[in-house]
Amino acid sequence: MPKETKAKVAKKTAGGKSNRPLTPYNAFMKAELPKIKAAQPELSHRDAFKLCASKWKDAPENPANKK
Repeated sequence: MPKETKAKVAKKTAGGKSNRPLTPYNAFMKAELPKIKAAQPELSHRDAFKLCASKWKDAPENPANKK
């Protein structure tokens, strides 16, 4: 097993994931995707994800829309 530097060890949590906060896009997708799947259960995951991503374009959470 390769040795990890102190910097790499410090960046990981107990679960092995980084401590970085979610990006606005990832936070939006995490919140909206379950809503779309609940409202339209017949959609495949891929289609639900596409629909959610298209909603991101006009979402108020999108930093590009804050002018």
